[in-house]
Amino acid sequence: MAGDTVLAVLLGLLDLLLLAADSLSDAPELAPWYIALPLNVAMVTPLVFRRRSPLWSAYCVLVIGVVHATLVVGVASVAGLAMSVYSVVVYAGRRQGLLYVGAVVVASAVGLALDQSDETVISALFLAFGIALCWTLGEFVGARRAYDVEVEARLHLLETERDQATRIAVAEERGRIARELHDVVAHAVSVMVVQADGASYAIRSNPELAQRALQTISETGRGALGELRRLLDVLRSDDADGEPRVPQPDAHAVAELADRMRTAGVPVELELGELGDLPAGVSLGIYRIVQESLTNTLKHAGRGATASVRVHRTGDLVEVLVSDDGAGHVPQLVPAARRDPRLPGGNGLIGMRERAHVYGGTLDVGPAPGGGWQVRAALPVRLDK
Repeated sequence: MAGDTVLAVLLGLLDLLLLAADSLSDAPELAPWYIALPLNVAMVTPLVFRRRSPLWSAYCVLVIGVVHATLVVGVASVAGLAMSVYSVVVYAGRRQGLLYVGAVVVASAVGLALDQSDETVISALFLAFGIALCWTLGEFVGARRAYDVEVEARLHLLETERDQATRIAVAEERGRIARELHDVVAHAVSVMVVQADGASYAIRSNPELAQRALQTISETGRGALGELRRLLDVLRSDDADGEPRVPQPDAHAVAELADRMRTAGVPVELELGELGDLPAGVSLGIYRIVQESLTNTLKHAGRGATASVRVHRTGDLVEVLVSDDGAGHVPQLVPAARRDPRLPGGNGLIGMRERAHVYGGTLDVGPAPGGGWQVRAALPVRLDK
């Protein structure tokens, strides 16, 4: 409004100069100063608000401009109408601009028709030229403003999409860490619980067996703590300690996993084919699926159950089959408390299914045809180029 105020003051001063010059001439043509002065102030005052209230300002200029031009007070009426046309087109839109120009043309035509002076044609041409020029400028500036608004909206949309993508990435990373923590904790705790139960039974009758069980508990706990520490380090800054991180297990570590399960008391038959170079994510997924399956066998298959693990690669497909001869499936008609806890719905099975689906694979979990339980997964191999 400061710039519009200066513009309105300059336009008012121009009319005052014309009024002063006219009063000094021998044949004054303008209205007396006591009429011209308040009318000039009223004429230029709405122009101060032409950006904040373009329609209100423009129609006030039109009404006052008719009186201003009729009494021949100065040039502020013509200049004010041209500026109002520009303001309406820029700040109110083309439709409102057309309506306002129509009102200006009607009012001007009536005024020129009542004016019988020789300058009628010149005044009409001057007004038409001023309106056309201001309309053109208004169209140009209005288009530029619309372009700036569109660019600002797109930048805001890009920022929103970037923030949304960041939140999605954080949620995915948290989900991945949660699955890793579940796999590590569930496997380690299950092994330690089973070994602790065995040690409590054998501590008097077979101290040597109890000692081996306690050693297994110790090794499993240390390994779980190491993996938990590595996973929690992901949540810290990269320069927390500057120490190298231990790599995640892969498909080749399934043999070591089978040995730990044998030590925990579950005989495991292992067939590990030639896997070659697998992508890190697929290799980790194979290890976690086998780990969760064997952990479920340890927890739910019952005493004396044995497990079988087969991992083979055929072309670009890795097939994983983990089965046991444990309690197996209980029909749906049996109450939920007596059903096999390994039925779909647990976090471990959900995690296995997500690991398979994330790499475009499949996972089937359920009772084995000959009794027991089995987990079958197929993961396609997409080698990085």
